[in-house]
Amino acid sequence: VQLQASGGGLVQTGGSLRLSCATSGGTFSRYAVGWFRQAPGKEREFLTGIRVSRGGTWTSDSVKGRFTISRDNAKSTVYLQLNNLAPEDTAIYYCAAGEERKFILSSLGLARLYDMWGQGTLVTVSS
Repeated sequence: VQLQASGGGLVQTGGSLRLSCATSGGTFSRYAVGWFRQAPGKEREFLTGIRVSRGGTWTSDSVKGRFTISRDNAKSTVYLQLNNLAPEDTAIYYCAAGEERKFILSSLGLARLYDMWGQGTLVTVSS
């Protein structure tokens, strides 16, 4: 499966964005999809993930209540809604996919379980 992340951009503090991760070339329902980000000089950070077929999400405490993951099976797309953004949210945001059978909910945060990664989309939050 191929992943195409989009929707990043420049937003002011307190603003919102919705990122999209469009998948192609595979059976969408076979996968779990996760969102990660990497800020300059920092390690990659897990944000949230979803199991497309069995359902269920897992979200990092660091963004819980501000970031929400969802999916549209008809469009084979996973979304990440970013609310109440702050300058520290500035980063490249990546989506990744792995075969859903490998995941229990709490393992959605494990980057090593994901096999395919999108190219990333840049989110910049100005103060």
